[in-house]
Amino acid sequence: MDVARPYAALCPTLDSDVLNVLAGTSRSLTGREVARLIGRKSHSGVLDVLSRLSEHGLVDRQEAGKAYLYTLNRDHLAAPAVVVLAGMRTELLARLRHAIADWDLPPVHVSLFGSVARGEGDATSDVDLFVVRPDDIAEDDARWRGQIDDLAAQVVRWTGNHASIAEAANAETNRLRKDRPPIVAELGADAIVLSGNALASLLGAGR
Repeated sequence: MDVARPYAALCPTLDSDVLNVLAGTSRSLTGREVARLIGRKSHSGVLDVLSRLSEHGLVDRQEAGKAYLYTLNRDHLAAPAVVVLAGMRTELLARLRHAIADWDLPPVHVSLFGSVARGEGDATSDVDLFVVRPDDIAEDDARWRGQIDDLAAQVVRWTGNHASIAEAANAETNRLRKDRPPIVAELGADAIVLSGNALASLLGAGR
């Protein structure tokens, strides 16, 4: 999926960007505000979309002086589908956490980092995961490897994106903390903890 615009898989038009913005707030927005949040310099196309969606009843339009204010009509039959599409990244985080919580061999830590954690990237971006393995479990332990492989396969099924999994034993985190390889800086910048110990306790990084 397009990491930055996951809803584009089903609706690869400006309509999806407009609906995504409206689904993310209960506040009324002008056409210019919607365009700014989407990242478009011109708001004429956005106004066309808002007008069309208003005609279908999916968007409420209210006069406010010389402008109009727009909100998603959450009572509309299509509104739940819009909210689901807008929340696909949140759903991915929930599925990852649930899958890891079901592991027979619990990890010391798992976090998501990189473009998916930042809400950036596209359909070719990897889903980057950092996994810390307990010291009493060998790297080639069949059950452990099965968990890792199953998670990687699930990520592909859920998103269409490849899972890139960086793994370290718990004992190796001391070396990572000392040597500070590039991955430590990446984790510190944007990692989202999915399971286990906080990154700060492992590497002195993360959120």
